[in-house]
Amino acid sequence: MTAALAVVTTSGLEDGVPRSRGEGTGEVVLERGPGAAYHMFVVMEDLVEKLKLLRYEEEFLRKSNLKAPSRHYFALPTNPGEQFYMFCTLAAWLINKAGRPFEQPQEYDDPNATISNILSELRSFGRTADFPPSKLKSGYGEHVCYVLDCFAEEALKYIGFTWKRPIYPVEELEEESVAEDDAELTLNKVDEEFVEEETDNEENFIDLNVLKAQTYHLDMNETAKQEDILESTTDAAEWSLEVERVLPQLKVTIRTDNKDWRIHVDQMHQHRSGIESALKETKGFLDKLHNEITRTLEKISSREKYINNQLENLVQEYRAAQAQLSEERYQQGNGGVTERTRLLSEVMEELEKVKQEMEEKGSSMTDGAPLVKIKQSLTKLKQETVEMDIRIGIVEHTLLQSKLKEKSNMTRNMHATVIPEPATGFY
Repeated sequence: MTAALAVVTTSGLEDGVPRSRGEGTGEVVLERGPGAAYHMFVVMEDLVEKLKLLRYEEEFLRKSNLKAPSRHYFALPTNPGEQFYMFCTLAAWLINKAGRPFEQPQEYDDPNATISNILSELRSFGRTADFPPSKLKSGYGEHVCYVLDCFAEEALKYIGFTWKRPIYPVEELEEESVAEDDAELTLNKVDEEFVEEETDNEENFIDLNVLKAQTYHLDMNETAKQEDILESTTDAAEWSLEVERVLPQLKVTIRTDNKDWRIHVDQMHQHRSGIESALKETKGFLDKLHNEITRTLEKISSREKYINNQLENLVQEYRAAQAQLSEERYQQGNGGVTERTRLLSEVMEELEKVKQEMEEKGSSMTDGAPLVKIKQSLTKLKQETVEMDIRIGIVEHTLLQSKLKEKSNMTRNMHATVIPEPATGFY
């Protein structure tokens, strides 16, 4: 059974993946099996072992103050941002370890540029990268494991590491302890038990060989008498006891090896026959159950159609009543909304009036125009008062002059000899 697991190598083939060419096209079609989704875990475990050979814990993790990743760190999604940063830094370290200068990426570098540089270095090693660069942005997956595994292999080649054939230790095969009871005996132990019984347990039973030898010696003198009937000199009671004692051990069983492929084949045939016999019994029950379920579904569908036909008028009435009720509720709600909208507009108008009055009062309280008007009026009154005082002074001066003139005229008239007749009219 070939496992359909592999990673694309430089030759364009995948290790362990069966291939077939399309008819007339020459294209290679990969036949991925059900285990292909788990190949990344195998690659990740190999990558961890290669990193340990490169001493990445001492030279990379401790210097960069990073936490050691798990054995399936790049195979499962945990934290894409952290995994992508770990992938970039580890790839840069492996590239430098492989003898090529590569700048350590920073946290705020452009991820597309970093991935492009990593893939260009991968192609410079002669490795293929026939997948989109966006597959590496997540920081996990089979492509990430493939890229890091390629860099780890190139680093091992650069430091001169070579893989050697494993030396397997010689293990002594321990005989499996089979539960033995008094009724079973293996062929390997038959002779041993007989020897032990002859040497150690002579007091517990009568040895048949000894009895046979004794009988042989006793009958040596009578061998010449062929016409005599051969009879055993063994005690019948002792013979019966010996037979009863060794009877459970006369059953010889051969121990089988569970690792033998023949055993597995026999087990497969047994299981197949068991499955077929069980399938014959259960197939009838399953067919019967299928028929019952089919009949039940048909009955349910027919009854459903009957109920729908019988209740069609009621359903239509119900739908009409429901539509009418919805319309009435809509009209009631619409009327209530209209009334409340009108009330809201009135309240808003009153609020605007109150706001306007408050603004006017506030502006009048904070405005200094009336005070300026009052000051201007006072200034004007003062000016008018000054003008009136001036006019009053002028009138008083005119009156004083007139009085003085009248007084001078009276004096002049008094001293005059001839008093002229007063003229008619006013001065």
